[in-house]
Amino acid sequence: MQFLHSSDWQIGMKAESVGRTAERVREERLEAAKRVVQAARDNGAEMVFLSGDVFEDNAVDRLLVRKVGEILRAFPGPVYIIPGNHDPLVPGSVWEHSVWKDAANITVLSKSEPVELDQCILFPCPLHEKYSTKNPTVWIDAKNVTKPAIGLAHGNVEGIPNGEPDYPIPRDAANRLGLDYLALGHWHSFARYDTGDGVCRMAYAGTHETTKFGERDSGNVVVVEIAHHGTPPKLTPVKTGRLDWRTVERTVDQPQSLEAVIEELGRLDPPDATLVRVIIGGVLFPEDRHALVRIEELLASRFLFGSLDTSALIPAPDGEGWIESLASGSFREAAVKLRSQAAQSANPAERAVATHALLQLFELYERSRA
Repeated sequence: MQFLHSSDWQIGMKAESVGRTAERVREERLEAAKRVVQAARDNGAEMVFLSGDVFEDNAVDRLLVRKVGEILRAFPGPVYIIPGNHDPLVPGSVWEHSVWKDAANITVLSKSEPVELDQCILFPCPLHEKYSTKNPTVWIDAKNVTKPAIGLAHGNVEGIPNGEPDYPIPRDAANRLGLDYLALGHWHSFARYDTGDGVCRMAYAGTHETTKFGERDSGNVVVVEIAHHGTPPKLTPVKTGRLDWRTVERTVDQPQSLEAVIEELGRLDPPDATLVRVIIGGVLFPEDRHALVRIEELLASRFLFGSLDTSALIPAPDGEGWIESLASGSFREAAVKLRSQAAQSANPAERAVATHALLQLFELYERSRA
Protein backbone atom coordinates (compact mmCIF):
# COMPACT_ATOMS: atom_id res chain seq x y z
CA MET A 1 0.00 0.00 0.00
CA GLN A 2 1.06 3.59 -0.56
CA PHE A 3 -0.32 6.66 1.18
CA LEU A 4 0.45 10.30 1.87
CA HIS A 5 1.00 11.51 5.42
CA SER A 6 0.56 15.20 6.31
CA SER A 7 -0.33 17.29 9.35
CA ASP A 8 -0.34 20.71 11.00
CA TRP A 9 -1.80 22.77 8.18
CA GLN A 10 -2.85 25.40 10.75
CA ILE A 11 -5.41 26.85 8.34
CA GLY A 12 -6.62 30.19 9.72
CA MET A 13 -3.40 31.08 11.54
CA LYS A 14 -3.02 34.83 12.20
CA ALA A 15 0.64 35.26 11.13
CA GLU A 16 0.65 38.62 12.92
CA SER A 17 4.46 38.68 13.10
CA VAL A 18 4.70 39.50 9.38
CA GLY A 19 2.32 42.46 9.42
CA ARG A 20 0.53 43.20 6.15
CA THR A 21 2.05 40.09 4.57
CA ALA A 22 -0.11 37.93 6.84
CA GLU A 23 -2.96 37.70 4.34
CA ARG A 24 -0.61 36.30 1.67
CA VAL A 25 0.79 33.80 4.18
CA ARG A 26 -2.73 32.63 5.06
CA GLU A 27 -3.72 32.31 1.40
CA GLU A 28 -0.58 30.31 0.65
CA ARG A 29 -1.57 27.72 3.24
CA LEU A 30 -4.74 27.00 1.28
CA GLU A 31 -2.79 26.82 -1.96
CA ALA A 32 -0.36 24.44 -0.28
CA ALA A 33 -3.31 22.22 0.67
CA LYS A 34 -4.06 21.93 -3.04
CA ARG A 35 -0.43 21.00 -3.65
CA VAL A 36 -0.75 18.24 -1.03
CA VAL A 37 -3.64 16.73 -2.99
CA GLN A 38 -1.65 17.05 -6.21
CA ALA A 39 1.39 15.42 -4.57
CA ALA A 40 -0.80 12.51 -3.52
CA ARG A 41 -2.01 12.13 -7.11
CA ASP A 42 1.46 12.49 -8.63
CA ASN A 43 3.00 9.91 -6.30
CA GLY A 44 0.32 7.28 -6.64
CA ALA A 45 -1.00 7.53 -3.09
CA GLU A 46 -4.09 5.41 -2.51
CA MET A 47 -5.19 7.48 0.48
CA VAL A 48 -4.30 10.56 2.52
CA PHE A 49 -3.81 10.65 6.30
CA LEU A 50 -3.89 13.97 8.20
CA SER A 51 -2.51 13.70 11.73
CA GLY A 52 -4.15 16.68 13.43
CA ASP A 53 -4.15 20.49 13.53
CA VAL A 54 -5.61 20.92 10.08
CA PHE A 55 -6.98 24.19 11.53
CA GLU A 56 -5.38 26.79 13.79
CA ASP A 57 -8.31 26.51 16.22
CA ASN A 58 -12.01 25.76 16.41
CA ALA A 59 -12.92 29.43 15.99
CA VAL A 60 -11.75 29.78 12.37
CA ASP A 61 -14.13 31.20 9.79
CA ARG A 62 -16.52 28.46 8.69
CA LEU A 63 -15.96 29.41 5.06
CA LEU A 64 -12.35 28.31 5.52
CA VAL A 65 -13.59 24.97 6.79
CA ARG A 66 -15.71 24.60 3.68
CA LYS A 67 -12.75 25.50 1.44
CA VAL A 68 -10.52 22.88 3.05
CA GLY A 69 -13.23 20.27 2.72
CA GLU A 70 -13.66 21.06 -0.97
CA ILE A 71 -9.90 20.85 -1.55
CA LEU A 72 -9.75 17.39 0.04
CA ARG A 73 -12.88 16.36 -1.78
CA ALA A 74 -10.94 16.70 -5.04
CA PHE A 75 -8.69 13.77 -4.12
CA PRO A 76 -9.97 10.62 -5.88
CA GLY A 77 -9.23 8.35 -2.91
CA PRO A 78 -10.18 8.30 0.77
CA VAL A 79 -8.94 10.91 3.25
CA TYR A 80 -8.71 10.14 6.97
CA ILE A 81 -8.32 12.91 9.54
CA ILE A 82 -7.81 13.01 13.30
CA PRO A 83 -8.47 16.19 15.31
CA GLY A 84 -5.34 17.62 16.98
CA ASN A 85 -4.77 19.78 20.03
CA HIS A 86 -5.43 23.01 18.09
CA ASP A 87 -8.70 21.69 16.65
CA PRO A 88 -9.81 19.10 19.23
CA LEU A 89 -13.09 17.27 18.92
CA VAL A 90 -15.28 19.32 21.27
CA PRO A 91 -18.84 20.67 21.01
CA GLY A 92 -18.97 23.39 18.37
CA SER A 93 -15.71 22.31 16.74
CA VAL A 94 -14.82 22.62 13.05
CA TRP A 95 -15.57 18.91 12.72
CA GLU A 96 -19.30 19.53 13.07
CA HIS A 97 -19.35 21.39 9.73
CA SER A 98 -21.57 19.82 7.08
CA VAL A 99 -18.74 19.65 4.53
CA TRP A 100 -17.39 16.50 6.18
CA LYS A 101 -20.68 14.72 5.53
CA ASP A 102 -21.02 16.18 2.05
CA ALA A 103 -17.63 14.78 0.97
CA ALA A 104 -18.04 11.01 0.71
CA ASN A 105 -14.27 10.40 0.55
CA ILE A 106 -13.45 12.16 3.85
CA THR A 107 -13.65 10.47 7.23
CA VAL A 108 -13.06 12.37 10.47
CA LEU A 109 -11.97 9.72 12.95
CA SER A 110 -13.61 10.53 16.27
CA LYS A 111 -12.90 7.43 18.37
CA SER A 112 -9.78 5.66 19.59
CA GLU A 113 -10.64 2.28 18.16
CA PRO A 114 -9.36 0.17 15.21
CA VAL A 115 -10.78 0.85 11.76
CA GLU A 116 -10.36 -2.02 9.32
CA LEU A 117 -9.90 -1.07 5.68
CA ASP A 118 -9.22 -3.25 2.63
CA GLN A 119 -5.52 -2.32 2.56
CA CYS A 120 -4.74 -1.86 6.26
CA ILE A 121 -6.00 -1.38 9.80
CA LEU A 122 -6.02 2.16 11.18
CA PHE A 123 -5.41 2.96 14.82
CA PRO A 124 -6.52 6.60 15.16
CA CYS A 125 -5.86 8.72 18.26
CA PRO A 126 -8.16 11.76 17.96
CA LEU A 127 -7.77 14.46 20.61
CA HIS A 128 -10.68 15.78 22.65
CA GLU A 129 -8.92 18.55 24.56
CA LYS A 130 -6.12 21.04 23.99
CA TYR A 131 -3.78 19.82 26.75
CA SER A 132 -3.20 16.45 28.35
CA THR A 133 -0.35 14.55 30.00
CA LYS A 134 -1.73 11.22 28.78
CA ASN A 135 -0.10 9.19 26.03
CA PRO A 136 -2.71 9.14 23.22
CA THR A 137 -1.35 5.87 21.76
CA VAL A 138 -1.44 3.80 24.94
CA TRP A 139 -4.59 1.91 23.92
CA ILE A 140 -3.15 0.54 20.66
CA ASP A 141 -2.37 -3.20 20.35
CA ALA A 142 -1.50 -4.20 16.79
CA LYS A 143 0.75 -7.17 17.56
CA ASN A 144 -1.62 -9.83 16.19
CA VAL A 145 -2.92 -8.13 13.02
CA THR A 146 -2.23 -9.53 9.56
CA LYS A 147 -2.66 -6.33 7.53
CA PRO A 148 -0.38 -3.28 7.64
CA ALA A 149 -1.11 -1.48 10.90
CA ILE A 150 -1.10 2.32 10.66
CA GLY A 151 -1.38 4.61 13.67
CA LEU A 152 -2.40 8.29 13.53
CA ALA A 153 -1.40 10.33 16.56
CA HIS A 154 -0.78 13.91 17.61
CA GLY A 155 1.62 14.80 20.41
CA ASN A 156 5.19 15.23 21.65
CA VAL A 157 7.64 12.41 21.14
CA GLU A 158 9.46 12.03 24.44
CA GLY A 159 12.97 13.44 24.46
CA ILE A 160 12.36 16.31 22.02
CA PRO A 161 14.44 19.30 23.20
CA ASN A 162 12.16 21.90 24.79
CA GLY A 163 9.19 19.62 24.17
CA GLU A 164 6.48 19.99 26.79
CA PRO A 165 5.06 16.84 28.46
CA ASP A 166 1.89 17.36 26.43
CA TYR A 167 0.36 14.24 24.87
CA PRO A 168 3.66 12.34 25.38
CA ILE A 169 4.48 9.58 22.91
CA PRO A 170 7.36 7.11 23.54
CA ARG A 171 10.20 7.18 21.02
CA ASP A 172 9.74 3.46 20.41
CA ALA A 173 5.93 3.60 20.28
CA ALA A 174 5.57 2.07 16.81
CA ASN A 175 7.65 -1.01 17.67
CA ARG A 176 6.19 -1.31 21.15
CA LEU A 177 2.61 -1.28 19.80
CA GLY A 178 3.21 -3.50 16.77
CA LEU A 179 2.56 -0.75 14.22
CA ASP A 180 4.03 -0.76 10.75
CA TYR A 181 3.92 3.04 10.72
CA LEU A 182 2.91 5.74 13.20
CA ALA A 183 1.95 8.96 11.37
CA LEU A 184 2.69 11.79 13.80
CA GLY A 185 1.49 15.36 14.00
CA HIS A 186 2.22 18.34 16.28
CA TRP A 187 5.76 19.37 15.30
CA HIS A 188 6.19 21.36 12.09
CA SER A 189 9.46 19.88 10.88
CA PHE A 190 9.97 16.56 9.13
CA ALA A 191 11.52 14.15 11.62
CA ARG A 192 11.94 10.39 11.50
CA TYR A 193 12.57 8.03 14.40
CA ASP A 194 14.73 5.11 13.34
CA THR A 195 15.20 1.97 15.39
CA GLY A 196 18.60 0.50 16.16
CA ASP A 197 18.55 -1.44 12.88
CA GLY A 198 17.91 1.72 10.85
CA VAL A 199 14.21 1.06 10.18
CA CYS A 200 11.82 4.01 10.49
CA ARG A 201 8.31 3.16 11.60
CA MET A 202 7.26 6.55 12.97
CA ALA A 203 7.75 10.11 11.72
CA TYR A 204 6.50 13.67 11.79
CA ALA A 205 5.53 14.82 8.32
CA GLY A 206 5.82 18.44 9.43
CA THR A 207 3.62 21.26 8.22
CA HIS A 208 2.84 21.45 4.50
CA GLU A 209 3.82 25.16 4.35
CA THR A 210 6.31 26.81 6.71
CA THR A 211 4.56 28.82 9.42
CA LYS A 212 7.35 31.01 10.84
CA PHE A 213 11.04 31.82 10.94
CA GLY A 214 13.28 29.15 12.44
CA GLU A 215 11.35 26.04 11.44
CA ARG A 216 13.76 23.33 10.34
CA ASP A 217 12.90 21.25 7.29
CA SER A 218 9.22 22.23 7.13
CA GLY A 219 6.97 22.58 4.09
CA ASN A 220 6.81 18.85 3.30
CA VAL A 221 4.53 15.85 3.15
CA VAL A 222 5.67 12.22 3.35
CA VAL A 223 4.74 9.49 0.88
CA VAL A 224 4.88 6.12 2.65
CA GLU A 225 5.05 2.74 0.94
CA ILE A 226 4.54 -0.56 2.79
CA ALA A 227 4.77 -3.82 0.87
CA HIS A 228 2.93 -5.86 3.51
CA HIS A 229 2.59 -6.20 7.26
CA GLY A 230 5.99 -6.46 8.92
CA THR A 231 8.10 -5.04 6.11
CA PRO A 232 10.03 -1.77 6.67
CA PRO A 233 8.18 1.28 5.34
CA LYS A 234 9.77 3.40 2.63
CA LEU A 235 9.48 7.12 3.40
CA THR A 236 9.82 9.78 0.71
CA PRO A 237 9.50 13.45 1.73
CA VAL A 238 7.88 15.60 -0.97
CA LYS A 239 8.16 19.39 -0.99
CA THR A 240 4.82 21.22 -0.98
CA GLY A 241 5.80 24.55 0.61
CA ARG A 242 6.36 27.56 -1.62
CA LEU A 243 7.25 30.40 0.74
CA ASP A 244 10.90 30.60 1.77
CA TRP A 245 11.51 31.90 5.31
CA ARG A 246 15.16 32.95 5.59
CA THR A 247 17.12 34.12 8.61
CA VAL A 248 20.39 35.93 7.98
CA GLU A 249 22.26 36.31 11.25
CA ARG A 250 25.67 37.99 11.35
CA THR A 251 28.06 39.45 13.92
CA VAL A 252 30.17 42.29 12.53
CA ASP A 253 33.44 43.56 13.98
CA GLN A 254 35.23 45.19 11.06
CA PRO A 255 34.45 48.17 8.79
CA GLN A 256 32.55 47.25 5.59
CA SER A 257 31.42 43.91 7.05
CA LEU A 258 27.82 44.77 6.13
CA GLU A 259 28.64 44.64 2.41
CA ALA A 260 28.65 40.84 2.63
CA VAL A 261 25.10 40.93 4.04
CA ILE A 262 23.96 43.15 1.16
CA GLU A 263 25.49 40.73 -1.36
CA GLU A 264 23.81 37.76 0.32
CA LEU A 265 20.41 39.46 0.23
CA GLY A 266 20.91 40.16 -3.47
CA ARG A 267 21.33 36.45 -4.15
CA LEU A 268 18.09 35.34 -2.46
CA ASP A 269 15.55 34.18 -5.02
CA PRO A 270 12.64 34.31 -5.74
CA PRO A 271 12.18 37.57 -3.80
CA ASP A 272 8.39 37.66 -4.22
CA ALA A 273 8.05 34.39 -2.28
CA THR A 274 10.79 35.02 0.28
CA LEU A 275 10.40 36.33 3.81
CA VAL A 276 13.68 37.51 5.33
CA ARG A 277 14.71 38.20 8.89
CA VAL A 278 18.12 39.86 9.28
CA ILE A 279 19.74 39.87 12.72
CA ILE A 280 22.94 41.90 13.07
CA GLY A 281 25.04 42.12 16.22
CA GLY A 282 28.51 43.33 17.09
CA VAL A 283 29.92 46.80 16.50
CA LEU A 284 28.86 49.32 13.88
CA PHE A 285 31.50 51.62 12.43
CA PRO A 286 30.57 55.15 11.33
CA GLU A 287 31.34 54.44 7.67
CA ASP A 288 28.82 51.56 7.67
CA ARG A 289 25.79 53.65 8.58
CA HIS A 290 24.74 53.94 4.96
CA ALA A 291 25.15 50.19 4.41
CA LEU A 292 22.68 49.61 7.23
CA VAL A 293 20.22 51.94 5.49
CA ARG A 294 20.69 50.00 2.24
CA ILE A 295 19.87 46.77 4.06
CA GLU A 296 16.68 48.30 5.43
CA GLU A 297 15.69 49.48 1.95
CA LEU A 298 16.37 46.07 0.40
CA LEU A 299 14.24 44.33 3.00
CA ALA A 300 11.37 46.77 2.50
CA SER A 301 11.42 46.84 -1.31
CA ARG A 302 12.74 43.53 -2.64
CA PHE A 303 11.09 40.79 -0.60
CA LEU A 304 7.61 39.61 0.28
CA PHE A 305 8.50 40.52 3.86
CA GLY A 306 11.62 41.76 5.58
CA SER A 307 12.64 42.68 9.12
CA LEU A 308 15.89 43.97 10.59
CA ASP A 309 16.93 43.35 14.19
CA THR A 310 19.90 45.46 15.34
CA SER A 311 19.21 45.21 19.06
CA ALA A 312 22.61 43.57 19.63
CA LEU A 313 24.50 46.17 17.56
CA ILE A 314 26.45 48.97 19.26
CA PRO A 315 28.50 51.85 17.83
CA ALA A 316 32.23 51.09 17.72
CA PRO A 317 33.62 52.68 20.91
CA ASP A 318 36.76 53.91 19.13
CA GLY A 319 34.94 55.09 16.03
CA GLU A 320 35.54 58.82 16.33
CA GLY A 321 33.70 59.36 13.08
CA TRP A 322 30.51 59.22 15.11
CA ILE A 323 31.41 62.59 16.65
CA GLU A 324 33.90 64.27 14.29
CA SER A 325 31.40 64.61 11.44
CA LEU A 326 29.05 66.67 13.60
CA ALA A 327 29.33 70.39 14.09
CA SER A 328 29.66 71.70 17.61
CA GLY A 329 26.36 72.22 19.34
CA SER A 330 23.29 70.23 20.31
CA PHE A 331 23.73 67.48 17.69
CA ARG A 332 27.28 66.69 18.84
CA GLU A 333 26.36 66.84 22.54
CA ALA A 334 23.45 64.43 21.98
CA ALA A 335 25.66 62.09 19.93
CA VAL A 336 28.29 61.94 22.68
CA LYS A 337 25.68 60.97 25.27
CA LEU A 338 24.00 58.40 23.03
CA ARG A 339 27.25 56.75 21.98
CA SER A 340 28.28 56.46 25.62
CA GLN A 341 24.95 54.93 26.60
CA ALA A 342 24.97 52.52 23.64
CA ALA A 343 28.45 51.29 24.50
CA GLN A 344 28.34 51.24 28.29
CA SER A 345 24.78 50.56 29.48
CA ALA A 346 24.36 47.25 31.29
CA ASN A 347 20.79 47.00 30.00
CA PRO A 348 20.60 45.40 26.48
CA ALA A 349 17.28 47.13 25.76
CA GLU A 350 18.77 50.54 26.65
CA ARG A 351 21.80 49.87 24.44
CA ALA A 352 19.52 48.97 21.53
CA VAL A 353 17.40 52.11 21.97
CA ALA A 354 20.50 54.33 22.26
CA THR A 355 22.04 52.82 19.11
CA HIS A 356 18.84 53.32 17.16
CA ALA A 357 18.54 56.89 18.44
CA LEU A 358 22.15 57.61 17.45
CA LEU A 359 21.52 56.42 13.90
CA GLN A 360 18.37 58.53 13.69
CA LEU A 361 20.26 61.55 14.99
CA PHE A 362 22.82 61.26 12.17
CA GLU A 363 20.03 60.88 9.64
CA LEU A 364 18.35 64.04 10.93
CA TYR A 365 21.65 65.88 10.91
CA GLU A 366 22.34 64.97 7.30
CA ARG A 367 18.82 66.01 6.27
CA SER A 368 19.28 69.37 8.00
CA ARG A 369 22.40 69.99 5.90
CA ALA A 370 20.86 68.89 2.60
